[in-house]
Amino acid sequence: MADLRVNLEKPSIDHNQPYTPAIHWLRAYRRCAAYQQVFIMPKHFEQAPGLHHEPVPETEGFVFNQTMLRVKDPQKSLDFYSRVLGMRLVRKLDFPEMKFTLYFLGYLDERQASTVPTDDAYRTTYTFGREAMLELTHNWGTENDDDFAYHNGNDQPQGFGHIGIAVPDVYSACDRFEALHVDFVKKPDDGKMKGLAFIKDPDGYWIEILQPDMLEYQRKD
Repeated sequence: MADLRVNLEKPSIDHNQPYTPAIHWLRAYRRCAAYQQVFIMPKHFEQAPGLHHEPVPETEGFVFNQTMLRVKDPQKSLDFYSRVLGMRLVRKLDFPEMKFTLYFLGYLDERQASTVPTDDAYRTTYTFGREAMLELTHNWGTENDDDFAYHNGNDQPQGFGHIGIAVPDVYSACDRFEALHVDFVKKPDDGKMKGLAFIKDPDGYWIEILQPDMLEYQRKD
């Protein structure tokens, strides 16, 4: 048990700042090691070798913004991600000199969508400030090459694995995917890991379909 006793020696007072005794002693208390040991949140919620445990103030404000997939045919990919998975296209950026286009998609409810800037420059800033965007990169001309294909990361040699989409009900979602003739790698009740699925997008990239509370639900059973 940490020693919560506090050194009550009265610290010096800055008379140029507003002062009350309560604020004065609270500031002193927060400086003590016992407060920091007991009340400061740990950086990590699990333990694993290699973790850095000290705060890194230089990274304050960092955001995991995007995952990028290269796609062969943007028309097929945009249909899949907007119609099958229900994403919205937030920003499209063309680079004619380098002959490629970027498409940024994400999940926005009606309230969030109503706040997206209409001005292109502001919407670009909005796009690069959001969390969890999917960036599809199309190098012009690949859609016309019948022999062209990207490595999906799961064929040998393996590398990239998958992206994941959380859904309210994995079984209902997969029933709909099946009706839409989506390619499955794994259906929810296949194999030993029940209650999650993997589907493929038009380029063969794997997408995990998961229900956030499924493990909790299974433990109760």
